Amino acid sequence: MNQSLLQRNEAFLKRLNRVPIEPNPALMKQAEERAEDVQNRIADRITDFAGSMRFVYLHILWFGLWIGLGAEKYPYGLLTMIVSLEAIFLSTFVMISQNRADAKRQVVANLQWRTVQEEDSQNEQLLDLSKQILQLTQEIHSLAKDRPSSNR
Repeated sequence: MNQSLLQRNEAFLKRLNRVPIEPNPALMKQAEERAEDVQNRIADRITDFAGSMRFVYLHILWFGLWIGLGAEKYPYGLLTMIVSLEAIFLSTFVMISQNRADAKRQVVANLQWRTVQEEDSQNEQLLDLSKQILQLTQEIHSLAKDRPSSNR
């Protein structure tokens, strides 16, 4: 049972990989604008690295070596200060990343709002056309009723 489910999932993923995914043009424009600023590029790279498992493994290795090789004695004052400074900087980069994500969400929300407004306008036009068609149909029925027919 699990094998067939796994095979179906693999088949689905293969089909999904063949589907072309077009990026949102507004998000692409926003990403290009962000990439123009050196500070944003640096913050994005640091955030990408700090949010990776390489970052975790590096810290495991660093702390292990620091303590294992006896770089300083317990209570590890310098290590504590370094880690505290790192936490300050990383929290700042996380906030920068959140601001970037909020900016992307705002771009998407603005596009969705514009689409909703356009659809609303189109719906109003369609309703007007439907009312005109109904009115014309009623007039045709009225004329057909009033007109004597030889086929009756």
